[in-house]
Amino acid sequence: MGGLIVGLAAKDLLSNFFGGMMIYFDRPFKVGDWIRSPDRAIEGTVERIGWRMTIIRTFDRRPLYVPNSVFSNIVVENPSRMLNRRIYEKIGLRYDDGGKMEAIVDDVKRMLENHKDIDSQQTLMVNFDTFGPSSLNFFIYSFTKTVNWARYHEVKQDVLLQVMGIIKNHGADIAYPTQTLKIDPITMANDEAQSKHIIQP
Repeated sequence: MGGLIVGLAAKDLLSNFFGGMMIYFDRPFKVGDWIRSPDRAIEGTVERIGWRMTIIRTFDRRPLYVPNSVFSNIVVENPSRMLNRRIYEKIGLRYDDGGKMEAIVDDVKRMLENHKDIDSQQTLMVNFDTFGPSSLNFFIYSFTKTVNWARYHEVKQDVLLQVMGIIKNHGADIAYPTQTLKIDPITMANDEAQSKHIIQP
């Protein structure tokens, strides 16, 4: 029994050791990288890579101690090595502004092409996309030059504010969910006539 326990412990130790070797030679991540796995609840910044385990600090500041053997059997994403960050947004105009859609789309695309923080060498699209229940929708698809999380959101905010300005400059407006109630005047008149003949107690 004791030999079995020792054997299992040695097996785990060797698995973790070779997992550490894999990290060392393949370099899927390094200390300071932000990593995550779609297979496990693992996401955070790598603090330390040892021969037996890797320590990851989650974004709510909790430490995760992950045996190195785990990394041999899961997919690991390394967002720290991204070359760009993507902006993909859908924006809806009122149906009354349908005649202004083409000009708005053209101006938004021109703004993105000339934006100093948007990578014009990457895919850049602005197109009328769908007829929504209460809006005419167009989409923005572009990539920022920065990969820094905080800076990315600053650039995205600037882009969206400029889009709002372009829409306003064309005398259009962003749509919001609405419901239209249509009342048949004949039916309404009949209902009023019937209500007058109701005998009150």
